[in-house]
Amino acid sequence: MSGRDASAPDAPARPGGLRAGLSRLLRRETGFARWPAPRAHGRPEAGRHLMAGRFLQGGHLVEVPPADLWTAEAPGSGFTDAVQGFAWLDDLAAEGGMAARETARRLAADWVAAFGAGQGPGWRPDIAGRRLSRLVLHAEFLGAGQLDAPGRGAAAHRRTLARHMRFLSRGWRHAAPGVPRVEALMGLVLGALTLRGQTRQQRPALRHLGEECARLVDREGGIASRTPETLAMLFTQLTWCAEALAEAGRPPVPAMIAALAHMAPTLRALRHGDGSLARFHGGGPGHAAQLDAALASPAAGPRGRPPQGMAMGFARLARGRVTLILDAAAPYPASPRAHASTLAFELSSGRRHLVVNCGSGRAFGEKWARAGRATASHSTLSIDGHSSARLAAPAADRAQMMVEAPLHVQIERRRAVTGIGLMVRHDGYVPSHGLTHKREIELDHEGRTLRGEDTLGVQADTHVPLFQNALRAEGQDGIPYRIRFHLHPSVGARLDDAGRMVELMLPSGEPWVFRHEGSARLLLEPSVYFAEGSLSPLASKQIVLTSRAVEYANRVSWTLAKAYGSPDTVRDLDWDPSGRSGGDG
Repeated sequence: MSGRDASAPDAPARPGGLRAGLSRLLRRETGFARWPAPRAHGRPEAGRHLMAGRFLQGGHLVEVPPADLWTAEAPGSGFTDAVQGFAWLDDLAAEGGMAARETARRLAADWVAAFGAGQGPGWRPDIAGRRLSRLVLHAEFLGAGQLDAPGRGAAAHRRTLARHMRFLSRGWRHAAPGVPRVEALMGLVLGALTLRGQTRQQRPALRHLGEECARLVDREGGIASRTPETLAMLFTQLTWCAEALAEAGRPPVPAMIAALAHMAPTLRALRHGDGSLARFHGGGPGHAAQLDAALASPAAGPRGRPPQGMAMGFARLARGRVTLILDAAAPYPASPRAHASTLAFELSSGRRHLVVNCGSGRAFGEKWARAGRATASHSTLSIDGHSSARLAAPAADRAQMMVEAPLHVQIERRRAVTGIGLMVRHDGYVPSHGLTHKREIELDHEGRTLRGEDTLGVQADTHVPLFQNALRAEGQDGIPYRIRFHLHPSVGARLDDAGRMVELMLPSGEPWVFRHEGSARLLLEPSVYFAEGSLSPLASKQIVLTSRAVEYANRVSWTLAKAYGSPDTVRDLDWDPSGRSGGDG
């Protein structure tokens, strides 16, 4: 380890003196006084792909030798942001070994040669903050001890580190409010804690980071976008910062510690049995191992069981091996990633996912991105041709916000002798059809049976004219609607010959059966699943109940239950943590 302790205060510089010259030098180039313990958890298999020249980043695959990555044509902005943010360092460090280390060093050195002078697409505050955070967290893996060696390469690296600090100290305010601004400040804080001559940046950077935490995280541990994966990313990065502060002997930032304490129980409530996150509002399953480590951090506060109450607008039911997570709030209108998913749910049994939402299609182009945000891509009721919230026209930056979302979403938790349940309703279809969607579900205490009833009905006298107008527009047959239950691609499904039930089989061998009551027609149709790391949407299936609203109250009842006589637990040995076998970790 080289250099003096970065926690020691900089001596005041006197013009023309030795200290002034040293201060000017450290502004131009710097090295590590210390480096924190590595904390970022990557995926070893992704690291091996990188070493072989297969870069799957931001939903795009680029196959080039690592030496040619920085001159290759990028297939999209998502790929550019991902590789410029250096998250691939996590994967190479997870793979470990000399070959992975040499690949990482070569990629970092080539980036410095191509972009280190401050030009190129990676010099945006949030991306620069991400990149500097990775350079700090993986300093030992990259051979930080060699930075003080003579030579043009080491000198260029030292200058690049100093340039990051200058860029972030001046430009963090230009990052978009929210997570991007936190990412910029995170890089600045980690650099100030570990790089020589940067101590003066610590106090203002930490103050601003605390202010952003207080602004971004509410007292219930949620963020405005209501995206579970974004919350997990923010939480993980803040635990890195808190631990780095502790290692450097610096006091914690009260607002940051408070935010972490609020977020931890919320995140625990948003996880399935395999540790993956519920996939809502543009978020994926997250990185289960990385979130495990963050939640185990002392900075996360005392451990506790996931609450059975609301968590960032989501309701959770858990009994036996079954976990159900339901969206019980309106989408955030100012988010270009929000989905019309109100009252949709996901359900898993043990480590296996059964009922899912299609997920975010952003990685597969604008058409799939729009389709993934529609209500029909979620496991809930939708009126044909309509979503419970509507996408606005694209803005100048092509972002589409959610408008005309439900104004009122009501939830009531229920406890009975037979199980626990929810009653949730939203008025998203009142302006267009005068109809309110009410969903009642109950999970029995053994986690073997989920009972549900969806009602599409008129809730107030003032809604009657709207309903009658919609009926006249549709004709005598009524207003068509569908209740969808999207299935994970790993789930086997078969509609019986009589069309009365769907037999389901998880990869673990656990059998389930879906049945319904009423006049609705039961169908088993194709669907898609937007999986992390896939180059195209995966084929899957969906259970569909189709009916028409002709009355003031139109009800469809259904059950999803483990097959009669099946054991409560199964030996689940065929496990693929990539998610292709039924998990999403």
